[in-house]
Amino acid sequence: MEKNYIPRAIESTIQEAASYFPVIAITGPRQSGKSTLLRHIFPTYQWVSLKDLNVLEFAQSDPVAFLSQTSNGMIIDEVQKAPRLLEHIQVLVDNDSNRKFALTGSANFELLRTMSESLAGRAGVFELLPMSMTEVPTMVQKMGVDNLLFEGLYPAICAEKNKAKFFYPSYVRTYLEKDVRDLLHVKNQMQFMRFLKLCAARIGSLFNASELATEVGVDSKTITHWLSVLQASYIIALLPPYYEDISKRLVKSPKLYFYDTGLACYLLNIESASQLERDKMRGAIFENLIVSEVLKYRYNKGLEDGVFFYRDAKQHEVDILLRENGELIAIEVKSAMTYNTSFAKTLLAIDTWIHTPIRSKNVIYTGEYENGAGDIKLFNYKNLPLTWMVSE
Repeated sequence: MEKNYIPRAIESTIQEAASYFPVIAITGPRQSGKSTLLRHIFPTYQWVSLKDLNVLEFAQSDPVAFLSQTSNGMIIDEVQKAPRLLEHIQVLVDNDSNRKFALTGSANFELLRTMSESLAGRAGVFELLPMSMTEVPTMVQKMGVDNLLFEGLYPAICAEKNKAKFFYPSYVRTYLEKDVRDLLHVKNQMQFMRFLKLCAARIGSLFNASELATEVGVDSKTITHWLSVLQASYIIALLPPYYEDISKRLVKSPKLYFYDTGLACYLLNIESASQLERDKMRGAIFENLIVSEVLKYRYNKGLEDGVFFYRDAKQHEVDILLRENGELIAIEVKSAMTYNTSFAKTLLAIDTWIHTPIRSKNVIYTGEYENGAGDIKLFNYKNLPLTWMVSE
């Protein structure tokens, strides 16, 4: 195992689930550290990667022999490349309760589609996103906010194995321009890249398929399809609006964010932290950072959904609502370094708009002064207190 392995917050959740499920599956974006995590958690398991064409051919031509290489547990990387393996894994774990498998897949939609058919009730499925700030506190403390936003939080960046200026161009060329585009059967690469860049320019805005379709030059159904694949590939996150009438959440427009700010900066043609400091998108990208951190918090607990924004017909708005045990945690995000009483305006009034109990009201900003007392709590982004807020 690598000496510079960075512990992941999701480890304890997966270890607990492994005592109940014979199969553990981790999905998430490329380069988020899925294989590294499983090899750390299950060091005695044999590791095989279906990225190796020889290994893939063996898995496809003789799946029974492939899976019989060991009885001590097996980690299979990129299992979606050989979906027939899942049927044989089902038979093995049903016939022998001691057989254990850990699987990774970068394309959520591919892995879950086949797994739902073959391993229903037998697999614990988790999402691993890029690093959270709580996983790399030393890096976050020493790095300025603009550098943090620009570099992003992919493991290769956090482990200092790569730099943003090299990592993201390669990531887009080798994954977004190839794998995702191939899955979508995109014929016009320029149109697809324009779509990606326009999405980045709309961070924190309501998703409007018709508007994007006009600008890209395709129909709105194509835009919706492209976006669904980017969601399933953990590139883009759509944050739903909060309504106490659940049916309304399903039909109202969500807000658009990226799972990683470094990738968003690259798509926005931001070439340095100093350029970002002056860019008009800086506030939206900082908001994106906090939204992605809240999403990671939920995923690392093995939970889905539960994160929303609030906006009503009168344009009252709260950036983030985090649902925990029937209550809500309200968060306003500001990129300013100096606190202004206007930051708390909507938080002070939110109880009149929502009947669900509000457990805590918080402002996250880039300033140094913090105040954890009173009705409105103020925190610097480096000390994002999610665990403290939800256990209050």
